[in-house]
Amino acid sequence: MTHAMLKGSNIPLDAPTVRAVLRWTPGPGIPDVDASALLLGDAGRVRSDEDFVFYNQPRHPSGLVRHLPKKRLVEGATDSVEADLTALDPSVARVVLAASADGGPFGLVRDLCVLLYDTARSGAGSTDAEPIARFDVTPETGDETAMLCGELYRRGDGWKFRALGQGYASGLVGLATEFGISVDEPEEDGAPATPGDGVRPEPPAAQSAAPAAPPASSSGGYAYPPPPAAPPSIPAPATAPAPAYGYPQQQHQSQQSPQPSYGYPPHQPVPDPAFRLPPQGPQFLPGR
Repeated sequence: MTHAMLKGSNIPLDAPTVRAVLRWTPGPGIPDVDASALLLGDAGRVRSDEDFVFYNQPRHPSGLVRHLPKKRLVEGATDSVEADLTALDPSVARVVLAASADGGPFGLVRDLCVLLYDTARSGAGSTDAEPIARFDVTPETGDETAMLCGELYRRGDGWKFRALGQGYASGLVGLATEFGISVDEPEEDGAPATPGDGVRPEPPAAQSAAPAAPPASSSGGYAYPPPPAAPPSIPAPATAPAPAYGYPQQQHQSQQSPQPSYGYPPHQPVPDPAFRLPPQGPQFLPGR
């Protein structure tokens, strides 16, 4: 008989070894779901980072809690965790069964549920037998990227299973740190820091392609070549300079005469002995 669990409800367990199976309906745009387990002490925190069992650390050092490979079934995709409850160390008070979404929040995941099996009845990794319990996991806001689906906890000399359904918007990292897991923060460039990693030199090809800098010069600033030296002065010719604006020199001028302005010949008026002033008016006559 399968117990249909409600959030917060619990049932006793008689099975010494159980398998918790997360199942959902995959499809385009549906985030992938990963199952994980945290082994917690009486204080509600892990005893060490090894108490976190997930896809990157699929087996607890004790071998009693294991993450199994994903499967594709007719009913949907599954990801599972197994736990040998009766053989666990007494310091382990609870085993939390968690889920994280990759590629979007749980609001996009369809038909998410957790199925609890007795491995002695169903066989290793099999889901053909009837599950002990089923809990349909429904996110409260839809923005959750990590969910606590249920927990296996001690009660006296036995174990119980409780349906949780608590979500986190901080993903698997936020869920892990909540229970005391040490998480290394990535560097800004997405890669871990390397000891002694300083300024990276340019590759040899780039260095060889770069032109060599010109030698510094005391006469030219900023490594520019110095300006050319001024040409030596040429003495002026002994002859008289050419007339202005390229007009030819008048041949009838003497060597002592000054150069005409703008190249025109000098004006030399000659009085005309026959020149007489015109008759003038009375206003110009003497005595007026």
